[in-house]
Amino acid sequence: MHRFLVELVAAKRAEPGDDLLSGLVALEDALSSDELVSMAFLALWAGYENLVNLIGNGVRALLSVPDQVAGMDLAVAVEELTRFDQPLQWAIRRFPVRDVVIGGVEIPAGDTVLLGIAAANHDSSVFGDTGLDLRRRVNPHVSYGYGIHRSFGSRLSQVEAGVAFGGLLDRGVRLAVEMGALRWVPSFRNRGLVELPVILG
Repeated sequence: MHRFLVELVAAKRAEPGDDLLSGLVALEDALSSDELVSMAFLALWAGYENLVNLIGNGVRALLSVPDQVAGMDLAVAVEELTRFDQPLQWAIRRFPVRDVVIGGVEIPAGDTVLLGIAAANHDSSVFGDTGLDLRRRVNPHVSYGYGIHRSFGSRLSQVEAGVAFGGLLDRGVRLAVEMGALRWVPSFRNRGLVELPVILG
């Protein structure tokens, strides 16, 4: 994949098109070749793996609360499904360049810092009851990051998930197995189902 992306960046540099990677290549002063390859990999991985897991986790969650589904606002529900069972449990590792103190804890320069997205999204001091509430209007979750570090694909992800949820619900989706029979992919960082057998119609 790395070799493919290196070659793709070189091809876009030689013959730019009307696409995201060509646009990033045009920012030559802002991004090195290594950074371009890293951005391309991140866009590919985040745009596929995380979306697959968001849809699977979200459908499972929707089917667990049928009483909340009727009359829900789909855009509001997508935000809540993203918060409640987010596909990415941890943010990308950070490495402080100087000693810092956060929340009374000293973090030496160069240490690895992992930000717990799942923990932040279930912080009762922010969300109150952290259970699934498809009508939750105030939802400052950090599933896509925050501020200038918010994922540039977040809006696309929300639209795609909304189309998937809406389409499946319109077709009368239901589980083909018991909820307890579902299996999770063994992963420290990502949360997703091995498979989600459903019946449509």
